[in-house]
Amino acid sequence: MQLPVEAVALTALIEVVRISALPAKGDDPWPGRVIAHWAGGEVADTLALIEELSGGEQHRCGFSPGWSVRAYGDALDTALFEAAFCFTCQEVRMHGPAVPPPLAKQFFDPAAPPALALLTRFRAVSAQAET
Repeated sequence: MQLPVEAVALTALIEVVRISALPAKGDDPWPGRVIAHWAGGEVADTLALIEELSGGEQHRCGFSPGWSVRAYGDALDTALFEAAFCFTCQEVRMHGPAVPPPLAKQFFDPAAPPALALLTRFRAVSAQAET
């Protein structure tokens, strides 16, 4: 999967969001509860997993993502980009000031090891947030 290269280099913090609804407008952040903040090595590991997601085929589910990641630079004011993941229709939708239009919608194989590792991370922080 392709991420905005310049934004990846600037990312200092990732917020993990457990999505609860659809955004009011296409460029609005995905609504939901922030369940984790990742910094340092966690940022590098997560972005590497996302970049390793292999191309997949589109499946129709209506795009119902469960998690998103918001990438922030050192200023921590505005997200560089947000990526929402639907493991059912195998789609990632990205938006933000650093996202060029060709990267806004991509597909991945949810059974591939990087996707399974990413899903495991999402589920682990979701479980921790519930306790």
